[in-house]
Amino acid sequence: MILLIFLITLFVPMLFRVPIAFALLFSGFSLMIALNNFDTRIMATNLMQGVDSYALLAVPFFILAGELMNAGGISNRIIKFATAYIGHIKGGMGYVAIMGTLLFAGLSGSIIADTAALGAILIPMMSKIGYERRRSTGLIASGGIIAGIIPPSIPLILLGITGDISISKLFIGGIIPGILIGVSLASVWWFLNRNDSAKTTERMSWRERLYTTKDAVWALLMPFIIIIGLRGGVFTPTEAGAVAVAYALFVGIFIYRQLKLKDLYKVLLSATETTSIVVFLIGGAMVTGWLITIANIPEQVIGLLNPFIEHPLIVLLLIALFTLVLGTVMDLTPNVLIMTPVFMPLVTEAGIDPIHFGIVFVYANTLGMLTPPVGTVINVASGVGKISYNNVVKGIFPFFVAEVALLIVFVFIPDIILIPVDILMK
Repeated sequence: MILLIFLITLFVPMLFRVPIAFALLFSGFSLMIALNNFDTRIMATNLMQGVDSYALLAVPFFILAGELMNAGGISNRIIKFATAYIGHIKGGMGYVAIMGTLLFAGLSGSIIADTAALGAILIPMMSKIGYERRRSTGLIASGGIIAGIIPPSIPLILLGITGDISISKLFIGGIIPGILIGVSLASVWWFLNRNDSAKTTERMSWRERLYTTKDAVWALLMPFIIIIGLRGGVFTPTEAGAVAVAYALFVGIFIYRQLKLKDLYKVLLSATETTSIVVFLIGGAMVTGWLITIANIPEQVIGLLNPFIEHPLIVLLLIALFTLVLGTVMDLTPNVLIMTPVFMPLVTEAGIDPIHFGIVFVYANTLGMLTPPVGTVINVASGVGKISYNNVVKGIFPFFVAEVALLIVFVFIPDIILIPVDILMK
């Protein structure tokens, strides 16, 4: 009965377009009444404690770093770097987009920011030289979700905080899966464009390529600074966010000289707006998460999956498939915040490695951003690509099939995720 109350009071308000943070608070309020434990002080305390976290500071830092990178010219130089080396081959601009998604993912950690930035730059360019706009937009939308897996992924930070999982290990565990997503997209792009007659960009001389590389080297260094710093214990994920902000400021103002002091207000305002939304969601989810625990909802979920508890990979597959379905009606951030406390006891009971679970769970959530009717990434890609929502869905479909197949691979071959963690985090 309590599980039913939780689901109804969470999803019904969302169907009426109530903001998700308020739906979370309403669900928590309803659970308190159902448990005969209503106390506004408890709600307020959990709301405040939910956002009173040192680790959570990484989120606004990386959001701000992403805004500074776009304003400071780092994004454009990454695109130019990729174009210099592979823009001239058949289907080359698609491979540029895929390389761009991998490089952008290592800078901002934001799926929405990466999709918007890449789409605004590349979709018009690809359309102009003859690529089908629907397919190009689908590729960039499908590649945008890589930012949810490759460090400094904001979803992985949120998962680490909510599930008490090492964020540094989650970051390392996401590197190889993120690269494999890029490889799968490249394979599908090659198959779709093997007979395409779209133009390619002009082949650059090695002198031009070296110049482009030299110009982009400051942009390319950031992911390595973050990974090496985390691996060497130089700084925590939160401190890595602060380093990313300082680095983006320095490069944008003093190296590329594209970021002006007058631009900072707009950049700070945009980052603050995004951060406030995320933090309010986290606070609301912490209230609901506490009540989920009090109401023994995780034990009810364990009871439902108890017949499979001796087969941890089957349990993880069921979690991944359920998350995919949930992602059709719920956005990534609230899904991670709400379902992590539900699933973690089950993960522990089944003996699933929390890093393995974390990467699979977050990846399944990112795929939900590519599915209607919610499909946040679809909406972003539709806007920047100036193409209808339905056409974006059609463009995404072949790439989405490959990405779902890869999700199943990640479930059944945990070494893809765990071996790099064992090697680099000893």
